[in-house]
Amino acid sequence: MAIHKSAIIDESAKIASNVEIGAYVVIGKDVEIADGVTIGANSHIEYAKIGENTKISPFASIGGEPQDLGYKGEKTGVIIGKNCWIREFATVNRASGENTNTIIGDNCLLMAYAHVAHNCVLGGSVIMANNATIGGHTHVGFGAWLGGMSVYHQNVRIGEMAIISGASATRIDILPYSKSEGYPALAIGVNAIGLKRKGVNRESINAIHKAIRILKSPKYNTTQAIEVIKNEIEDNEYVNKMIDFIKTSKRGVNIKASKEYVKMPEG
Repeated sequence: MAIHKSAIIDESAKIASNVEIGAYVVIGKDVEIADGVTIGANSHIEYAKIGENTKISPFASIGGEPQDLGYKGEKTGVIIGKNCWIREFATVNRASGENTNTIIGDNCLLMAYAHVAHNCVLGGSVIMANNATIGGHTHVGFGAWLGGMSVYHQNVRIGEMAIISGASATRIDILPYSKSEGYPALAIGVNAIGLKRKGVNRESINAIHKAIRILKSPKYNTTQAIEVIKNEIEDNEYVNKMIDFIKTSKRGVNIKASKEYVKMPEG
């Protein structure tokens, strides 16, 4: 264990033997830090569990009070998985609501100034680029990529392996496996490169592409499009997940351009 002499560590903290803690780090109450974790200078951590081999860069803030006026000091926390990287000035707020947690899965990367609000849940292998901001209770699916300076309303769902362009924003759900952009973020195609990198085969990528084309067709409303997909595309686990995501959406999924849609500038 290597702990800088200037670090301040609360007596309640549980720290594994193979941990590095830099200068002027503050470790507050109810913190558990697993083997292989490194914490950069001037970081602040409280009410959090940090998984093995996660790296926390200088000036990150983990487990601070939620930015929720309904929070009354109840016991909540943050859980961060294994092999994550939380970069400089990123913030992950603890949850609001007794015995609840903000959760970040394994192998996630939060780039500089990214913000994860209270009660958010990030699946594994999520990437949030610089300044990406997600509001409270947002759920981000496995392998999603959130572009720099993109913004997400509270309670939004971002489908697994979706990619969203930088400077996009949305108040409604993001379709799984899609490439989305604009305001509100609109599905404009398939995240083919991301899917391939995650091991999705060509047959499934083609099926997803066809399903999105049908969903976006002006010939059908969403209910009709789903029926056409069921009739024209062979049973496929990814297409089935996409349909279930649409059916279970409470905020709606932005598939076709609305009057308020603003396309991202070219280049």
